[in-house]
Amino acid sequence: MADITRRLGWRHLRGAPTAHIRHHRGGKLLHDGPGLSFWFRALTAALSEVPVDDRELAMTFHARTSDFQDVTVQSTVTYRISDPALAAGRLDFSVDPDTGAWRGTPLEQLGTLLTETAQQHALDVLARTSLSAALVDGVTAVRERVAAGLAAEPRLPATGIEVVAVRVVALRPEPEVERALRTPAREQIQQEADRATYERRAVAVERERTIAENELASQIELARREEQLVEQRGTNARREAEEHAAADAVRAGAEAARSVKLAEAEAERSVKLGEAEATRSLKLAEAEAARSVQLARAEAEGVREVGAARAQAQEAWLRVHADVDVATLHALTGTRLAENLPHIDSVTISPDVLTGLLARLGTPRDPA
Repeated sequence: MADITRRLGWRHLRGAPTAHIRHHRGGKLLHDGPGLSFWFRALTAALSEVPVDDRELAMTFHARTSDFQDVTVQSTVTYRISDPALAAGRLDFSVDPDTGAWRGTPLEQLGTLLTETAQQHALDVLARTSLSAALVDGVTAVRERVAAGLAAEPRLPATGIEVVAVRVVALRPEPEVERALRTPAREQIQQEADRATYERRAVAVERERTIAENELASQIELARREEQLVEQRGTNARREAEEHAAADAVRAGAEAARSVKLAEAEAERSVKLGEAEATRSLKLAEAEAARSVQLARAEAEGVREVGAARAQAQEAWLRVHADVDVATLHALTGTRLAENLPHIDSVTISPDVLTGLLARLGTPRDPA
C-alpha cells in the first residue's frame, strides 16, 4: 500500500520499489514506474498501484481418479505481474488518494483466475489416472500438466501475468483409503519382522548352548586353578605375616625413638616459655607499681592544693563579714534562705482556710 501524506490541500505519494505507480490527470499519464515519489491533488488525480514482486499462491483442491477415488492436491504457484500497464487496464488496481488503499480486490481476482486454471488441468490429468498410479507418479504428472496449462493459458499474458514456478506439495487419498493401502505393506513388514525374530531366537538358542558348554569347561578349569591358588595364597600369607612382624618391630623402635625426642623438645620448649613468661610478668608488675606510686603522689598533691584553696577562701569570707553588724548578717541570712527555697508557681486556698482566716481577722484582740 502506498504511503500518502496530506499537506494543505496537496497529497504526497511515496511508493515502494516493488510497487508500480501510474498517475493520470485529465486522461494524461504523468507518472509511471516503481518506487515513485511525487505531489498531486486528490480531486484531479487517478492513481493505481500494481505490485511487481514475486507472489506465492497456495491452493488446495479435491479431485477424483479414474477408479473413482477422492484425492487432495496441495500445490503452490509463484507468479508476478510482468506488464503493470496491461494489468492496470484489465484489473482494478486503483487506490484511494487519501489512504493509499486499493478500491477493489485485484489480487483476489488474480488468485481466483490462477486457482481455477490450475485446478482444471489437475482434474483433467487425475481423471485419467488410477489411484495407485496417482500416488506413485501423480505429483510429477500434475505439476507438469499444471505448469504447461498455465503457460498455455491465453488470459494470463493478456492480463500481464507471468507464472514463475509451479510446485505440487502433496497428493493424498482419503484417510480410510490410505489406511487400506498401508495394510498390505504393514502385513508384509510384520511377516518379515516375525521371520527375523524366529531366526534370531534360533541363533540365540544355539549361542546359549555353546556358551553353556564353554562355561562348564571354564568352571572345570577354574576349579583346578582355584586349588593352585589356595595353595599359593597360604604360602603368600605366611611370608606376608613374617614380613609384617619384622616391619612392626622396626616401626616400634622408630616410634619409640621419635617419642623420646619429641618429649625432650617439648620439655625444653616449656622451660623456655616459663622463663620468658616470668620475666614478662615481673616487668609488668614493676611498671604497674611505679605507675600506682605516681598516681598516688599526684592525687595527694591535688588534695593538698584544694584544701589550701578552700581554707584561704573561708578565711577571706570571715574577714569580709567580721565588721558587719548583726542586722545585716540577719538580712543576708534571710536572702540566702530565700534563694535556696523551692520555686512556687501557684498557691491554692481552700474555702475552709479562707473562712478561718476571716474569722480571726474579725475577732478583736485582747488589749491585755
